[in-house]
Amino acid sequence: MKNVRAKKKGWLKVLPGDLEAFIQGGAILGGGGGGWIEEGRRLGRLSLERGFLGLAPLSFFPGEALLLTVSAVGAPSAGSRLVEPEDYIRAVELLIEKTKLKISGLIPSEVGALGVVNGWVQSAALGIPVVDAPCNGRAHPLGLMGSMGLDREKEFISYQAVAAGRRKKEKCFEAFFSGPLEKVSASVLEAARAAGGMIAVARNPVPASYVEKNGSPGALEMAFRLGKRFLREGPPELRIKRVIHFLGGGYMTSGRVRKKRLEREGGLDVGQVELASGSRTFELAFWNEYMTLEEQGRRLATFPDLIMTFERETAHPLISAQLRTGQDVFLMAVPSRFLRLGAGVKNRRLLSRIEKAVGKKS
Repeated sequence: MKNVRAKKKGWLKVLPGDLEAFIQGGAILGGGGGGWIEEGRRLGRLSLERGFLGLAPLSFFPGEALLLTVSAVGAPSAGSRLVEPEDYIRAVELLIEKTKLKISGLIPSEVGALGVVNGWVQSAALGIPVVDAPCNGRAHPLGLMGSMGLDREKEFISYQAVAAGRRKKEKCFEAFFSGPLEKVSASVLEAARAAGGMIAVARNPVPASYVEKNGSPGALEMAFRLGKRFLREGPPELRIKRVIHFLGGGYMTSGRVRKKRLEREGGLDVGQVELASGSRTFELAFWNEYMTLEEQGRRLATFPDLIMTFERETAHPLISAQLRTGQDVFLMAVPSRFLRLGAGVKNRRLLSRIEKAVGKKS
């Protein structure tokens, strides 16, 4: 099936003019992570040039059809050009070569500026449809959070293939792992560190029936519609208010970045940002994505609530790795009940790891 056709009933056809809405909506739902806008835009454009047409609904697939998760793993501060389109393609090819499984569809691990288009270039190259049923309808720091609760399936054997550095032969890196999910996921994160900070991953083929129960069907179209609303003309503050209204409600303020601490630990970005807004002080803790928002010690939002920052003059979405001391920003928080979330970010055991990483109670 070399040319995936998006004219089937229920498919969402993607035109070149739609790309920016996907990217902007994805960036907002990234919640401070989810990849760089520039990288998502570059990958999306290339995918459309190579023939990517659109998104298949989950209802198109029988329950036993195997869907494969695709993602990038690592620290955004490592840079936006470490992983090339051919790396994403190779990771899928390698997993299929090693497992001999018939893969019927590809699903992104998360929704972010990069996550929202992850799968497009693989689909164009390999003829495997992208399914509008990502593992999670927002971005998250841990691969396990994008595994739809598979860590609770004691008999599950994880297959994961990784690739990076194909642009330069001397930096080319690929590997295949199989075994218990947590051990394999830890190995993949170590591979990302070895590759320079970021790596392309194809992982965890599961039946469509499992994705329906534990993933986030429709979240990609939601990102597209959010992006269209956000891109409508208007002053920056109004555009962000539109986002909050679209999602169902939330909190918004503005301030200046007074302090920022960022370190790379365990293959991820971890740190804190302090914002000053008149006499008020806000603190953001992040682990790739924003994990907590506090006003002078009073908790306002906690992951998986959506916390996001925007450039004040333009409303340009800013991931945690982009914030700089002295920047003027808008700050937004939306309760998690308004988001489309997969099983992986509802797992209290995984959420407890946030406390250790950022030093905050969840």
